[in-house]
Amino acid sequence: MADLTVPAGRRPRLPVRLIATPRRDVRPRHTLLALAVGLGVGLGATVAMLAAAGVPPRDVLNEFVIYTFFSSEGLALTMVAATPLIVVGLAAAAALRIGFWNIGIEGQAWMGAICATWVAVADIGSPGARLLLMALAAMAGGALMALPPLILKRRLGVNEIITTLLLNYVAALFVQHLVFGVWKDPASSFPYSESFEPGVERLAGLGWGKVHVGLIVALALAALLWLVAERSRIGAWVAAVGADARVAFACGLPVAGVIAGAVLLSGALAGLGGFMIAAGQEYRLTQALATGTGFSAIVIAFLARFGVIPVVIVAILTAGLYVAGDTAQVFYQLPRAVVLLIQGVILVSVVSADMLARYGIRLHRVGPHPARGDRP
Repeated sequence: MADLTVPAGRRPRLPVRLIATPRRDVRPRHTLLALAVGLGVGLGATVAMLAAAGVPPRDVLNEFVIYTFFSSEGLALTMVAATPLIVVGLAAAAALRIGFWNIGIEGQAWMGAICATWVAVADIGSPGARLLLMALAAMAGGALMALPPLILKRRLGVNEIITTLLLNYVAALFVQHLVFGVWKDPASSFPYSESFEPGVERLAGLGWGKVHVGLIVALALAALLWLVAERSRIGAWVAAVGADARVAFACGLPVAGVIAGAVLLSGALAGLGGFMIAAGQEYRLTQALATGTGFSAIVIAFLARFGVIPVVIVAILTAGLYVAGDTAQVFYQLPRAVVLLIQGVILVSVVSADMLARYGIRLHRVGPHPARGDRP
């Protein structure tokens, strides 16, 4: 039998575990400072990676900051990209506020785009009401896509992460079926729907680049949701259910109704985001229309800590990051993988800094477990 005793004079090495403890008093200035530090670290790593790829550091500052946020053309591109991100970010925050992990934002955006395209292709309604009908159909489609996970969660206890995630693939494959089948463009035979009619089925521009009225709608929605969340009884109910649903139920609050309303609102907003991409940017249903919206929505909601106004700010910054990456890819012929790596490094830096602002990290040495017979 092997000798497992520890030699004299030597102490056994105990395993080390990282423990994250929530900070009690996290003030807004601490959060802003952490985000600024995270952004600075991410940009520093970006400068180093692009310098290794042959891009001058001064050009990185010009493309990632000055052009994106301080030039009229770049800022217009940023606001166009931010418009659907604001809406899907609000969608993710609406569900996460009450503890429902809606990972199906992308699928719900797909369904919203499908329903809006159906109204356009079938010429439903008068030309003057077409856009409104497309938006309402998109919201109904997104809410309908969120309904099965809600029912399965409430009735059978099925994990909503699994159901909402799997429905993303259902929606994406349904789009493939449509654009390769009955909705294939008859003019070009390419796998996308026919183009939306200008002035009838496209969101009107605001005279600033490609910025359209969807931006005004997104900001108006954010203002309305802020009033509901911060200045109404419903907002207090949502906060109570999100904090502890059992305590809220014991206090007599309509927990089931609050959860259902928040989840269906999340799906409807995600569908509206899909409509804004289809009617404001693509002007048709395409194969990649809503790709990545779910990931972006969840990141935005978490960085904003589910707050309405912070969602708007984080969505604009995230859109600027995407626009800067696309610009760098075009002007410096960078591979798409490098652009995605840069965006990922910046996002990971910001998320890590935000986590360190909210949690204290300490090392803890784990002692040996007592023998089975010695346990109380």
